[in-house]
Amino acid sequence: MKSKCIIVEGPQGCGKTTLTNYLRENIPASNLYRLTGSKDKTLTGKEKSKTMYYALLNYMQEIENSGVNLIFDRTFFTDYVYSLLGYKEYDYTDVYHELLAKLSNLNYDIYYISLYLEDPSIFTERLKREHHNYQAFSLENSLNQQNTYKSIIPEIKELPNIKVIELAMDDFSKSYEKINKLFEINN
Repeated sequence: MKSKCIIVEGPQGCGKTTLTNYLRENIPASNLYRLTGSKDKTLTGKEKSKTMYYALLNYMQEIENSGVNLIFDRTFFTDYVYSLLGYKEYDYTDVYHELLAKLSNLNYDIYYISLYLEDPSIFTERLKREHHNYQAFSLENSLNQQNTYKSIIPEIKELPNIKVIELAMDDFSKSYEKINKLFEINN
């Protein structure tokens, strides 16, 4: 049986940390990685990001038969979305496609979980928490990010080795029910 590679992406304030913590606590033999990317928004930052994510994918390939499940709170999808939104000074499209192809060829059961909120007012409440982050927290930023994450899903769905799950995180208990069924978690 293949190990799982679970990548959780979504806008600021949608519940990535909450969900990835839940997955780590409930899926045996799993490692949780919380990635932040580079604050460097210049072309040098693009190269740093590319180097980091190629190293990560090479590491993932080296341990793909170890029996360890991998859970990621953000990966290169965030860099791509942030570049599409103009938060970066560069176009990340070429690197994104290279990384996406490399990811899809890994020997894992790969799940791309795209989180969103159906009720935008929930963002406002969640964004009141104190953060020290790369991108300023605001309702407008989160909504723009949510729309951009949704726009990249069709291309990811075309890849046969990546299962795309779109998950509303308005109500954590309902989200957990869906996750429990998907990953056969018995609580």
